[in-house]
Amino acid sequence: MMPQSHIIGTGSAVPERILTNKDLESIVDTSDEWIIRRTGIKERRISSKGKNESTTDLATKASLKAMEMAGISSENLDMIVVGTVTSDRQFPSTACMVQQNLNAENATAFDVSAGCTGFLYALTIANTNNAIQCGTCENALVIGAERLSSVVNWRDRNTCVLLADGAGAVVVTSKKDRGGILSSRMKSDGTLWELLYSSYGNSYIPGVLQGIDLKPLHLIMDGNRLFKKA
Repeated sequence: MMPQSHIIGTGSAVPERILTNKDLESIVDTSDEWIIRRTGIKERRISSKGKNESTTDLATKASLKAMEMAGISSENLDMIVVGTVTSDRQFPSTACMVQQNLNAENATAFDVSAGCTGFLYALTIANTNNAIQCGTCENALVIGAERLSSVVNWRDRNTCVLLADGAGAVVVTSKKDRGGILSSRMKSDGTLWELLYSSYGNSYIPGVLQGIDLKPLHLIMDGNRLFKKA
């Protein structure tokens, strides 16, 4: 029987700072009622400087919780895959930084840049692509982590009310038991890239380009068209 991927541990991490809908009323033309009616969102978490709340920090905290639940040590991790579009640096990858923090020296570590589907892509890669189902990986740490507050335009109510910061992680292990992850399917459509994009590639030092129009570097979204396609 082919090994199956089973999720045996989960963890999450969010920043301390809470930004409510009422707070946003003083920033953009919006209201608590408007946001809740359209999104269901009441509050979101925003990273603060100097509080160890970078993308890597949040990913590491979520990972430690997942590993504790799974009862697995870092030396037994074979792979670390992080889905993120707001890594702290252009390189090395967030996964490599998490690997360092966890002392997971035996793990292959890399990032996947796939936006909202990043975690699902990462999980599918760990499950199928030369990994658990192929028998080359026994334990994988899969993480979705974002610090989207670093690329959001805080004057654009269509995006700033939706996006925030946080991380989630799972430990996936190989078992020959029935169940687990039964199947997955990935699909992309690059022709729709203009519905949601950002030209900014670094969340660690936002605003570093002084004197330059930063508008093109913020996250840009065509919400109406994106909603119809998502």
